[in-house]
Amino acid sequence: MLRGLLAATGIYKIYEKWLLDQVRSSEMPQHIGVILDGNRRWALGHSLPKWEGHLWGGRKAENFLEWCLELGIQTVTAYVFSTENFRRSREEVERIFDVLEREAKGLESDGRLREKRVKVKAIGRTELLPKRLQELIANIEDQTRNHDKHFLNIAVAYGGRAEIVDAARKIAQDLGEGKISPDGIDEESFRNYLYTAHLPNPYPDLIIRTSGEERLSGFLLWQSAYSELCFLDVYWPEFRKIDLLRAIRIYQKRKRTYGR
Repeated sequence: MLRGLLAATGIYKIYEKWLLDQVRSSEMPQHIGVILDGNRRWALGHSLPKWEGHLWGGRKAENFLEWCLELGIQTVTAYVFSTENFRRSREEVERIFDVLEREAKGLESDGRLREKRVKVKAIGRTELLPKRLQELIANIEDQTRNHDKHFLNIAVAYGGRAEIVDAARKIAQDLGEGKISPDGIDEESFRNYLYTAHLPNPYPDLIIRTSGEERLSGFLLWQSAYSELCFLDVYWPEFRKIDLLRAIRIYQKRKRTYGR
């Protein structure tokens, strides 16, 4: 009720403009990772079926991309479906895939990808996804393969441990084929075997997680070593531009120290 009253009186818009001026006066993060959490709990709190939370969450992801483009954020990595999520009920998983398909179709025809030169890439074990979704993703990736100004990474069927295991498997294969030597394996070469190898900056400056949970849940385990973390007590479908600006301001106020 209070939120609705504040919105009706225009206070949110005034606060949003003030925050926008604040964050634009400081250095902006160039890579933001976001864990889209709380869809199911939001739906249950509104007496809706769990799957409707994912539908609203998909719409919010569209808003989030728009806000990041407006702010000039170069790279966004969104954690939308983990390898562990396959353990949920078959009905819920199928509903989530329906939402992902809907969002993929929206991206496919989204003029912003061309206008802003956004390269789209799905990161994860995408071979586990339904064939129709794999084909949609592959088509978007092909359409945007030459874009190089902004990067949208969709972490789907993703797990941080799985990513490292897959990287180790590729390294072992290249070692066996004589393409690399053991002495040639270091942190820099290892990053080239990760899902994020295509990025100019694979290391998120800021990672945001919604819903109040304070853990990464396997998100970008290698890449997040020095990321600033921001945990927000808001469910993803209720995430506002104000929340993004607040998270960026928190990031800007922190002094980043590497190595400790």
